Amino acid sequence: MADPIIPITKQAAPVAVAPAPKTNDFPTEVIDLPSQGHFYPSTSPLSSGRVELKYMTAREEDILTSQNLIKKGVVLDELLKALIVTPGVQLDEVLICDKNAIFVAARRLAYGDKYDAKLACPKCGEENAVKIDLNDVKSKEYDFTKYPKGENKFTFALPTSGKTIVYKLLTHKDEQAIDAELKGFQKLAKSSSPEMTTRLKYMIVSVDGSEVRSVIFNTVDNMLAKDSMALRKHVKDNTPDLDMTFNFTCDSCGHNERIALPLGVDFFWPST
Repeated sequence: MADPIIPITKQAAPVAVAPAPKTNDFPTEVIDLPSQGHFYPSTSPLSSGRVELKYMTAREEDILTSQNLIKKGVVLDELLKALIVTPGVQLDEVLICDKNAIFVAARRLAYGDKYDAKLACPKCGEENAVKIDLNDVKSKEYDFTKYPKGENKFTFALPTSGKTIVYKLLTHKDEQAIDAELKGFQKLAKSSSPEMTTRLKYMIVSVDGSEVRSVIFNTVDNMLAKDSMALRKHVKDNTPDLDMTFNFTCDSCGHNERIALPLGVDFFWPST
């Protein structure tokens, strides 16, 4: 007797199962950026105007105490890289104004709003113990409607020469390049470090429509003081940022003024 014919049935293809969404095993907080993401390209995750940060842990405190990173001058950069958890965000692409906000937010998440510091009075030089409430650090008011979204370009006409300058807001990568260039000048034992002109050369994109770097460099090197001051004031007034100043009153001489919030490694190490 012949063996019975067993019909072959076509096996159904396995159903694709989407992987479960990845969850962080640490607490995080989403913070708003002063730029509101307005000057980043639409393809950048920073264009959302928000960044997700993790709370600092003992691992990040290890970064802060790394003597190797401190000597290299990159300890705070490495800290931010470890704390930013938004997918696709590269620290090099972050505008300096937004980097300031990330610094302050990271400190607040780690140790709270109380910040005790020691500052020398700008008038009499006496050291003062100051107490700063970081909750009072807010973004400056800014009219984003004046600028097209997704473009990091600003136009300014120099009042004396009449030249049209197009400039950009500096990023962390630009800041690193500027610092490296200034250190190079110091190694050459120059009498003074050309910080102002170096910064302008990185900031300016074009002069009267020309993007040739030699044209830009020549314009900066020969820019009249009146034009330089006007340009720098315009950039300051038209940059979204945190108001990084606070009211200071000297205990010794009574001098009062708004001064810049001190930032450094010890910004992340409260005294209590």
